[in-house]
Amino acid sequence: MWNSSKFGKRLGIEHPIVQAPMILQKPLVALASAVSNAGGLGSLGCAEMSVDELGQRIAEMKHLTVKPFNLNFFLHSQPTFDPDLDKQARALVAPFYQALGLDLPDNASGTEAETFNTGKLDLLIEQVPAMVSFHFGCPNPTDVDKLKGAGIVVAATATTVKEAIVLERAGVDVVVAQGWEAGGHRGSFVSDYEDVGIGTLALVPQVSDAVDCLVVASGGIADGRGIVACRALGADGVWMGTAFLTCTETPISDVHHNALMVAADEDTHLSRAFSGRPCRARRTRYSTQLAQGRPEFPAFPLMYNYSSPIKRHGIAEEDLEHQFLLYGQAAALNKERSAEQLIKALVKEVQDLVTTASI
Repeated sequence: MWNSSKFGKRLGIEHPIVQAPMILQKPLVALASAVSNAGGLGSLGCAEMSVDELGQRIAEMKHLTVKPFNLNFFLHSQPTFDPDLDKQARALVAPFYQALGLDLPDNASGTEAETFNTGKLDLLIEQVPAMVSFHFGCPNPTDVDKLKGAGIVVAATATTVKEAIVLERAGVDVVVAQGWEAGGHRGSFVSDYEDVGIGTLALVPQVSDAVDCLVVASGGIADGRGIVACRALGADGVWMGTAFLTCTETPISDVHHNALMVAADEDTHLSRAFSGRPCRARRTRYSTQLAQGRPEFPAFPLMYNYSSPIKRHGIAEEDLEHQFLLYGQAAALNKERSAEQLIKALVKEVQDLVTTASI
């Protein structure tokens, strides 16, 4: 059967469907636990959590589900403040600050974003989630060995074959092959240009051929057709984010929800203008204007110092053109329903396609 995958068996889940670990204004505990309870693999984006909050969210997940779940972390390096880039960024955003009546930040040299550290590693080894996944880089092989030694499956994102090979050599169990279509930040760590990328259809079979570890497909997968296609291309499972954004358990704003419900295939683009790293989000006046001339921005996550006040204003005023709405190219296929209903619909669609396939 389609769901008798090595990935599903390894994780102890009924369906090889991972809900991507998105970071929204509120934690996704309700969504992630619902996905796990429905037979998929729920995920929490933990990159911005302190050790204390991470422990709290793990406890909440274990209270709501006894099923496996995934915790995701960023592997970005600590950025170096560049006065010249600071000056350039201020000049780029100044017209928006002036138009919105905002004051430019006094100091944009610092960041509260934590990198993956020993405290988080120790907590994970103590709590033993089913899977720990990484984005933006290759995890330290020593950390990988420690996590695997505790019985935790380790995954990491690759956007090219070259990155997939690097990850396999580091010892990861699962490579998440993230195609160009995916919403949110690209997990690139070898090539991270916003105008360079490989689509899921081309990436997945090449990664599957290049590595022996498990491969999970990500990017533009919205329904049973996408799942069947990715499984046929060699993926052991799928990683879906945008499809879960309109689930009733997902804490997104009405503005974000309404944008998704009328989304079209050309709504989004990749831009560094929000965070300093390429990220697929809804095309806005802000992101489009800042993309002109392809300027260099302060490194992730320093760029948030310049973009976040604009985003906060957009949220407060329900102004769509000044928000940072993450979603992928297949958002037009979204429907409003619960996580359980979505999982059941995906399973039925796949089973119907497999049963009636005439290709």
